[in-house]
Amino acid sequence: MTELLEKGRITTTVPKAKELGPFTEKMITLGKRDTLHARRQALSVIRSKSVVHKLFDSLGPRYADRNGGYTRIVRLGYRKGDSAERALIELVGSDVDEESSEKKEKEPSKKTKVKADKEE
Repeated sequence: MTELLEKGRITTTVPKAKELGPFTEKMITLGKRDTLHARRQALSVIRSKSVVHKLFDSLGPRYADRNGGYTRIVRLGYRKGDSAERALIELVGSDVDEESSEKKEKEPSKKTKVKADKEE
């Protein structure tokens, strides 16, 4: 859970991702409260102070108007070695999603670059 809250998305197996969801939801709900008691409860589960700080300073306010559904599980197929089903679990509306979509929009494809050069 610490890695998920720190990075915004992780790749794991489907059963682990399904098990991780409710714990992450509960921690984000604590982050929305932003009380001393909620911080102490989060620190009892999450051992990294920097992640708890991020939870209460950036994740809590970001999901303040949302009533749940903070995580998304995307199935990725099967792992080659042992055929375990892999999944990507990520925070909904995470910075990672926004950055990747912005890069796709900002970077023109090679074809449009070539066409633009020919037109000039």
